Amino acid sequence: MRTVKARSSKWVYDMFPQFDAFAWQEGYSVFSVSKSQEEAVKKYIEGQIEHHKKEDFKSELLRMLHAHGVESDERYVFD
Repeated sequence: MRTVKARSSKWVYDMFPQFDAFAWQEGYSVFSVSKSQEEAVKKYIEGQIEHHKKEDFKSELLRMLHAHGVESDERYVFD
């Protein structure tokens, strides 16, 4: 993921030089998505700003971890 973040940051700086203060958050989570769900994921990304007005990132991540049977401890997920 470090490589993905580094390369995508370079892409943002190259494509959108006006975002000179762009930075990723310190941590990250990764979920794979099947090809059959590609359009749904694109739609989610497009509406992410509106979506997070209703459900914050922390709540959503914990919900997704639980829904997929991933055991987690909030002390370490959000340290």
